[in-house]
Amino acid sequence: MLDGKKTLYSGMQATGTLTLGNYLGALKNWLTLADEYTTFYGVMDLHSITVRQDPADFRKKARNLLTLYIAAGLDPVKNCIYFQSHVPAHAELSWILNCFTYMGELNRMTQFKDKSAKHADNINAGLFTYPVLMAADILLYQADVVPVGVDQMQHLEITRDIAQRFNGIYGEVFTVPEAYLGKVGAKVMSLQDPTKKMSKSDENPNASILLMDDTDTIIRKFKRAVTDSEAQVRYRDEQPGIKNLIDIYSAVTGKKPEEVEKEFDGKGYGDFKLAVGEVVANMLKPVHEEFDRLTKDKAFIDGIIKENDEKAAYYAMKTLRKVQKKVGFTERIR
Repeated sequence: MLDGKKTLYSGMQATGTLTLGNYLGALKNWLTLADEYTTFYGVMDLHSITVRQDPADFRKKARNLLTLYIAAGLDPVKNCIYFQSHVPAHAELSWILNCFTYMGELNRMTQFKDKSAKHADNINAGLFTYPVLMAADILLYQADVVPVGVDQMQHLEITRDIAQRFNGIYGEVFTVPEAYLGKVGAKVMSLQDPTKKMSKSDENPNASILLMDDTDTIIRKFKRAVTDSEAQVRYRDEQPGIKNLIDIYSAVTGKKPEEVEKEFDGKGYGDFKLAVGEVVANMLKPVHEEFDRLTKDKAFIDGIIKENDEKAAYYAMKTLRKVQKKVGFTERIR
């Protein structure tokens, strides 16, 4: 517990922009969490290099991600939004925790198997020990809660196992984190395959709405969204494409699914898909305008980076020094 509040930790890889799913499913609901929690949001650039990156493009994407967090409404004063690589304690604790993590545990990680299949020419050790670095990220800030999707639950479980193992040897050093069970946002599925979650890494560019897509692109992608042959706007599991579009429309407008059904009763899918695209584009327009404004204000963003990096480093070092002492490292002479 920091500053009298429980701590919430989350982060996102610095290799792409946010999607509509990220925004409606998580970010939109995080905007008020700083009132309840001490919050840390990392731009996870250390994790990102398990895949080869173009250096100039990588730097730009990482800075854009931080800027987009702010443009989307995360207050950088109330929330600590920082670069993971700017806090060396992440890498230092990760090495220590590697020595408290078993090969068998890492072998069971399904995400390693999935990513290995996608990047067969670059199955590196970092990809294998990725969950240990993720554990270090969370445990450094003594996080009480971590917002995780189903695909990340395995990583939270290994984080809890590592923390409990370390605590069992050295005493109560780490807070054992729980999954965040607060307000859950809309679950946004792929526009091209509504059986799977919308993802920025989807190879089909029409599958995902990116937060920085312009109005024409948003409308075009929704017009191409997969539907069905029933020609009825109904909120049914048997119509996953239409159900996904209703979820999106509901999340943006605040209307209940049954209200959306009534609104579009007797109307065709073309009208409905256009309407969904328009409300999404209108919602994102202020985000685009604020992103453009912030991008031009280099001094402001630089100041936020410096201030929040220092804040994150302060809290991270408190934990790291405790860990170093517990494992028996010689104390540094300051």
